[in-house]
Amino acid sequence: MPRIHPTALIEDDVLIGEGTSVWDSVHIRHHSELGEQCIVGEKTYIAYGVKIGNRVKINAMVYICNAVTIEDGVMISAGTIFTNDRFPRATTPDLKELRSSDPDEHTLPTLVREGSTIGAGCTIGNDLVIGRWAMVGMGSVVTKSVPDFHLVLGAPARSIGAVCRCGQLMVKFPKDAPANFEHIECPTCGLEYSIHNGDVTELALTPELVSLVE
Repeated sequence: MPRIHPTALIEDDVLIGEGTSVWDSVHIRHHSELGEQCIVGEKTYIAYGVKIGNRVKINAMVYICNAVTIEDGVMISAGTIFTNDRFPRATTPDLKELRSSDPDEHTLPTLVREGSTIGAGCTIGNDLVIGRWAMVGMGSVVTKSVPDFHLVLGAPARSIGAVCRCGQLMVKFPKDAPANFEHIECPTCGLEYSIHNGDVTELALTPELVSLVE
């Protein structure tokens, strides 16, 4: 059974998987889905229709808006904010009516792929993908898609290196030049990669290393 703090507000038609913990003052809107063994930290808001996979860690005071999808094994650190509208307005142009908060043609999606990490205090734009096992450094503003295994930093965020599945920084990218490395081995866990024009590829695993990623 999921563990839900008595102060959490869970609306109708929310699916919460086995072993998931929802802590104090969390608000989860209707028709959202959370997988198994997730953690949702205090004072986090999850909008309606959000899809979250298994074994996802969401720290305190995270804002996840409509049209966000989060795959398995993602880490979202405290104070992260997602967005889904590039040109938001509160009212109609004549200022006489509030604009509806329902999704419309201006609502743009964000996909956070498996294993990735978003650092504390980040702002995540929309109409973009954060790639598999990518890492977004704390305080970054993400305005475009992040490739698999890339480490991005800054405002706007830019790629500065490649990280392993285990989270270790393996290599820093040269400035103003294509990133090409025939073979890189993670100094922490030994997993192996190659990089061609910035695209990171996992190399064939030895039997000893297969157990690390299964």
